[in-house]
Amino acid sequence: MNPKEFESVIKQSPKIRYEYFIKKVVDFEEVWGLYNEGWATSKDDDGNMLIPFFPKKEFADYCAINEWDVYKATSIDLDEFIEEWLEDMNNDGIKPSIFPTHQDSALVEISILSKDLKNELENY
Repeated sequence: MNPKEFESVIKQSPKIRYEYFIKKVVDFEEVWGLYNEGWATSKDDDGNMLIPFFPKKEFADYCAINEWDVYKATSIDLDEFIEEWLEDMNNDGIKPSIFPTHQDSALVEISILSKDLKNELENY
């Protein structure tokens, strides 16, 4: 990824980054998270557990700072993400934090994320 694309995308609104996430993870058939003897997590304002997910390794690396500085960008197969991860997260009450930056994140319901990914997959 070239630095201009990175800088352009990282500055976009959560909604635009979410749309970018959907397209890129389907294009490359993988989702990125941060892992170190367990997946990186955070909490929303209501105390709900969140797991951050990224469209590319570079964006995950960018967020591996502060409390996540010991985590490494790790890929997850898209089919596994849709078929296993989202279902398990839904059962456990964990929400996805899509494409967080140092400022904000797109927070969406698992059902919407799943639907958007499946709809994008139909374009291939």
